[in-house]
Amino acid sequence: MYGTDQRDLEGLRALVTGATSGIGRATAEELSRHGAEIVVHGRDADRGSAVVDAIIAADGKARFVAADLTDPAQVDHLADQAGPVDVLVNNAGFSWFGATADLDVATFDRLFAANVRAAYLLVAALAPKMAARGSGSIISLGSMAGQIGLAGGLPTARPRRPWPR
Repeated sequence: MYGTDQRDLEGLRALVTGATSGIGRATAEELSRHGAEIVVHGRDADRGSAVVDAIIAADGKARFVAADLTDPAQVDHLADQAGPVDVLVNNAGFSWFGATADLDVATFDRLFAANVRAAYLLVAALAPKMAARGSGSIISLGSMAGQIGLAGGLPTARPRRPWPR
């Protein structure tokens, strides 16, 4: 319902991971326009505060919770600090570009932890509470890079040309 002031999410709380920029920020702001209270997640407190301030300036409700999603203890902390949520948007993630053979194990582990394990742990922590309340929504976003091969992007072999960085 673009262009309306419909507040169909009034009284609901949404946790949006990676909400300090890009698609995550836009998602947080749109959910807020529809009346949801937003738990803004990110790693950078200044960027998180900027998003919270923008939502509040538009008559919304928001607060920021910092967490590094590569650390399971911080993912647990995020779930605890978010409290009962009605909408979980798994948006946070990062990518790595280069030949598969050049990806070191430590970077692979960070990619997997942030992009896969964190979403899994958040669903495990929050979905049972949604089910117990009888409602909730979980939205997990992904990159097209996870669906198709791109030169220089995982899981491709050596690229024919360097990927722009």
